[in-house]
Amino acid sequence: MKRQTLKTLLTGSALLLCALCVFFTGCGNIVAETTEEKAETSSHSDEDKLTIGLSQVGSESDWRMASTDSVKAAFSSAEGYNLIFDDAQQKQENQLKAIREFIDQGVDYIILDPIVETGWDSVLTEAREAGIPVIVYDRGIEVDDEDLYVCWIGSDFKLEGERACVWLEEFLASRGVNRNINIADLQGTLGASAQIGRSAALEEAVTLNKNWRIIARDSGDFTTAKGKEVMTEMLNKHGRDINVIYAENDNMAYGAIEALEKKGYTAGMDIENGEILVISFDATHNGLELTLDGKIAANTECNPLYGPRLTEIIDTLEKGGSVEKVTYIDEEQFSGISYIGTIQVRNRPYTVTYLTEDLINDRQY
Repeated sequence: MKRQTLKTLLTGSALLLCALCVFFTGCGNIVAETTEEKAETSSHSDEDKLTIGLSQVGSESDWRMASTDSVKAAFSSAEGYNLIFDDAQQKQENQLKAIREFIDQGVDYIILDPIVETGWDSVLTEAREAGIPVIVYDRGIEVDDEDLYVCWIGSDFKLEGERACVWLEEFLASRGVNRNINIADLQGTLGASAQIGRSAALEEAVTLNKNWRIIARDSGDFTTAKGKEVMTEMLNKHGRDINVIYAENDNMAYGAIEALEKKGYTAGMDIENGEILVISFDATHNGLELTLDGKIAANTECNPLYGPRLTEIIDTLEKGGSVEKVTYIDEEQFSGISYIGTIQVRNRPYTVTYLTEDLINDRQY
């Protein structure tokens, strides 16, 4: 009886052992397949990935959010990067703190979109001493030693302003408007390179056009809410004396148009009959919709899609190559009228693109 029981147990154990072997062999195949699938999904191990510290201005505008999305997508984990992102909330002290934290964390590269141009010498010196290359994009910086950063890529903000002002000259000439033109300048964040360049272009245009005057000027910090607040104050003081609003970005233009309409004014191009002409910058989706509707007369692009260009720079540096110290990106200009198709700025022609709904829908931002 005992011998039979033992035989039965041994037989059962053998069967169980076989079953377990089959099971684990199958599991081994499953594990192998899963590992292969993961390898196909991401070709970069954590050890291979470059760590990037990104200090962004904030999220104050549609343009800024499009820019951030572009850079985040380009430096995603799937693309082989570890991205440490910091939103400075439009405070330089937050950017300085973030850069020092990036240094402490030993990142491979620091990418900086600076809030203002000055005040970077000390922290960038610390980055250089730590052996961390710094790439500056969008807004520019002023430092005593330009070797503190590898390169800068961004917009020619003064050229953007010049293109806007020349467009205005052409428009007024096409309408036969020869009287005095009173301009309200909604400036961006004071000290930001976009504000400096666009404001300087307007100042020069006013000097060249003797019947132009800046009768109101204040900062709207590149935001819709502040743009509306400042525009309301300007209207309370100057009212219908304002002929043109020079809004230094789309979000401030949105706020200005809201303020105009609330006060009973009309944003449009018929300034001879009391409409107030609005010029803007950025060429965001909503900004172009307003341009197509005629509420914004001309909109000069500030291209936010920096992600691919920044990865190209880092890829070049990783391969031991050199990059240009300063790179300007190509940008367009748009209007809802068709009869100003080209303007001359700095002795070269620039196209003014006539807007359509299809063109707006085809754009990336």
